[in-house]
Amino acid sequence: MIVNESGTLTETGVVLLTMLAFPVAVLAVPVLAALRRIFGVAWRRAWRHSLAEVAIVYGTVPGVLLTLLPGNNGILSGNVSLVPFEDMSTMGPIGLYGNLLIFAALGFFGPIRFPALRSVWRVLVLATAASVSIEVLQHLLPIGRVSSVDDVILNAGGATVAAVLSWPWWRRRRQISAERPRDLVEAGSA
Repeated sequence: MIVNESGTLTETGVVLLTMLAFPVAVLAVPVLAALRRIFGVAWRRAWRHSLAEVAIVYGTVPGVLLTLLPGNNGILSGNVSLVPFEDMSTMGPIGLYGNLLIFAALGFFGPIRFPALRSVWRVLVLATAASVSIEVLQHLLPIGRVSSVDDVILNAGGATVAAVLSWPWWRRRRQISAERPRDLVEAGSA
């Protein structure tokens, strides 16, 4: 069932829509890259940026949607858990891994696409802010969700680990200017 009796999207609906969107996401990468090439962006950068942008959206939006779906029939709406690591033991593997993965695409591809995110600390801050925003929405909206500090810890932790894993693709490489080899030759002949 894609929508429930009240007309809201279900978890199954989000998963189904995510699967149906996969071919669109795959096609979006070369289309965006081609548009960038038309505007003079170098081939490698065009593909890299296009892939990163599509991956961030495709990998993050479904997880965020899942966190904002109604749960528990509104019974727990407004509950808050501020004791760190208290909820993790009752989460179960799907909740645990789901929380770790919700911002993993953002953590992995964000630094590749956006130079401002090329620091593990910046990814941690962004993921923490995004996760806190979700928890605040879960608290304010009557959707039957518990706002938990453990969710924030896991969401931010997953994004941070993903950023570390993508480090080889975004780390700063030492750039040698064109004059540098000439300077070395001149220094050797002096």
